[in-house]
Amino acid sequence: MVAYIFCLTASGGVPVFARNKNGLKPLPFPVIGSLNGVHMFAKSHDVELLSTVTDDSKIVWKSFNDSLTLVVIAEDDNADDCHLANVLLYVFDAMIMLLGFDEVTNIKNVERFKKDARVCFPLIDRFLEDHDLLTFGDLVNAVDVIAAPENSVLQSFLDAFAECADSPYGCLLVHGKVSVATRKWWSLTSGELVLISALISSFSSCSSRDVPVFLPDASPSVPHRLMTFQLTRHIEVCVLCGPSPSLADLEEEVGRFWRTSYESLRAVLQNHPSNVPSNTVLDSNLLGFLLVNVETNRCLCSVHPPSTDDEVLEVHEKRHILRSYYKHVVGNFFASKIEGSGKGPSDFTHSAMDTYMTTDTHKCYAMLSPPYQIYALYNTNIPTFAMRNITEKTLQILTKDKSTQL
Repeated sequence: MVAYIFCLTASGGVPVFARNKNGLKPLPFPVIGSLNGVHMFAKSHDVELLSTVTDDSKIVWKSFNDSLTLVVIAEDDNADDCHLANVLLYVFDAMIMLLGFDEVTNIKNVERFKKDARVCFPLIDRFLEDHDLLTFGDLVNAVDVIAAPENSVLQSFLDAFAECADSPYGCLLVHGKVSVATRKWWSLTSGELVLISALISSFSSCSSRDVPVFLPDASPSVPHRLMTFQLTRHIEVCVLCGPSPSLADLEEEVGRFWRTSYESLRAVLQNHPSNVPSNTVLDSNLLGFLLVNVETNRCLCSVHPPSTDDEVLEVHEKRHILRSYYKHVVGNFFASKIEGSGKGPSDFTHSAMDTYMTTDTHKCYAMLSPPYQIYALYNTNIPTFAMRNITEKTLQILTKDKSTQL
C-alpha cells in the first residue's frame, strides 16, 4: 500500500511536490532531501539506485527524461519492485496528460512548474487512496470494464453520439468502468485507457465538462479536448475531440441521442457492484475474482460475485487480498504487461501456469490461460484440490458470456 510519493527535479533535487496517504503525517524536508541525496550520490558514481527496504517499508526511485525524479514509499509486502515502479510511471504520465510532455521534460521555471503541477494532485492521489470504486486497472495495466447484456444496445447509441461529436474516440463509463467504447478508443494504450478513466473519476460530479488532455503515448505534445456528459447518476459518456464542436453545441445533442437509452442505462447500473450479469452462476465458494486480458488491455473484477456466500470477509478486505495476491504472483511467478514483471519468472526453468495460496481466513488461486489471467479468492470451505477445476470453470463462464467484452 503506497504511503508517500515525492517529486523532485532530477538535476538539482528541488522538491516539486509531496503527496501522502490520508492520516499519515507529511515527512519532514530533511528526510525527503536525504532520500534524494542518496539517489544523486549513487548516480554521481555511475550506480543506479532502484530500491531499498527498511524493517517494514520499501522505497523505490525512478528518474524520467533527466527531468524529474520520483520516489515512492510503501509498506513492504514482499512484492516485486515492478509494481511500485509502475505507480511512479502512472504518476509521471498523469503529469504529461494534464501538463504536456514538453512542459514536464523541459522545466524552465521550477516555481511556476510547482504551481502548474497542483492540477495533477487529484489524479495522483488516486494511486495513494483506497477509493470506493473497487477498480483494479491501475494495478494490472488494463482498464476496468463492466459486463452487461445491454452493452450491445448501448454500443449503437455511443457510435452515433461519437459521430455527432466528429470524434472516433468515445466511451461510456459506469461507476468508473467502461461499459462500451468505440473501436478507436480501444486502440489507445493500456496506460492511456487507465489514466483517462481515473482522471474522470477524480473529478467532482457535474453535468458536463471540457478538459484539455494530452495522450502520453499517442499525442504527448498536442492536446485533445476531453468532454464528458452525465447521463444518469454514476454514468457518463466521454469523447475526445479537436477544436470543434463546442461543449454547448454537444450538450444540446445529448438528450436527442441518449433519451431513448434510459432503460438500458438503468439495467446496466443494476450490474454494479458485481460487474457481471445477475444471472451469471458462479461457485458459491468464490468471494471475488480478477480477470485480465493482456492482449486487449481490459480487466473484469468483482468482490461481489453473484450467487456466492460472501459473508466471510468485508468488501475492503477482499479488495485488499486480491490486490496483494496479484502483486505476490506477478513478478514472482507470472509475467504481465507491467514493465519488469518478467524478470522473476524468467529465472525459472519452466513457465508457471498455476499457483495457489491458503490461509486461515481464505484461499487464492491464479491461472494462466493466454490471453487471460485469472486470480480467484475463495472461502476456506473449498477443498484445495478443487480450486483448479473451479477456477478453470469460472474462467470459461466469464469469457464465453457474450456480454463480457474482454
